[in-house]
Amino acid sequence: MSWFESLILGLVQGLTEFLPVSSSAHLRLTAAFSGWKDPGAAFTAITQIGTEAAVLIYFRKDIGRIISAWTRSLTDKTLRSDPDARMGWLVIVGSIPIGVLGVTLKDQIEGPFRDLRITATMLIGMGIVLGIADRLAARDESGGKHRAPKQRKALEDLGVRDGLIYGVCQAMALVPGVSRSGATISGGLFMGYKREAAARYSFLLAIPAVLASGVFELKDATEGGHVSWGPTIFATVIAFGVGYAVIAWFMKFISTKSFMPFVYYRIALGIVIIVLVSMGVLSPHAAESAG
Repeated sequence: MSWFESLILGLVQGLTEFLPVSSSAHLRLTAAFSGWKDPGAAFTAITQIGTEAAVLIYFRKDIGRIISAWTRSLTDKTLRSDPDARMGWLVIVGSIPIGVLGVTLKDQIEGPFRDLRITATMLIGMGIVLGIADRLAARDESGGKHRAPKQRKALEDLGVRDGLIYGVCQAMALVPGVSRSGATISGGLFMGYKREAAARYSFLLAIPAVLASGVFELKDATEGGHVSWGPTIFATVIAFGVGYAVIAWFMKFISTKSFMPFVYYRIALGIVIIVLVSMGVLSPHAAESAG
């Protein structure tokens, strides 16, 4: 992998990780359109450590409170009803599905799931799902001619059942094209949560999964020696800086705007990929992963 490739891929990772458009799909597509080798699942997982570092810093106050309350609740039973302590447990519960499926489906994630036809199908399918969820949320928020606006749920209303459902939605993002934030936010909107609440829990829930995946891939990469460390670290730093700016923008955006621009983009991109693969312009299969 060249330094120029790592710069572009780092920018792509930072720009798309937190938007509901699938960062893994865009890394795969950037390489395909540019004629580069597929950066691979290991590169994706390692650069995601950079974007998760942006989450840790942006939500540092929330995370600090959650860790403090959760840790103290282990020995003080009276604190177990504290919202921050409960959130700590719910993040753990919500991380179980992706942990189990990530290990079970590792070979598929690094191989068959990276087929561009699957990516395109997931971009379109999850785009439609996100669009429906967004419309339901908008209807509740605005009400109607004969119906008053409906109060949607906040994070304080989150329970174990909803936490697990969020976790299953997040696990779907193991397939490129789904989008971690897109799947979890859609799940949250369908369950009746506010846009900001769905996005905030989506970002918090991703922290243990992404960091664990990154560490796991770091271990494999170190032992296998198949990663270009200089360019990969450079891409990770770029992803961190860009990712932080995107989080700040996205949290403000969703407070007043709908997700429909992302829905239209996903569907259009998916259709373009299908057409290009059908015409033979793009190969559906990844070139050998870049070292």
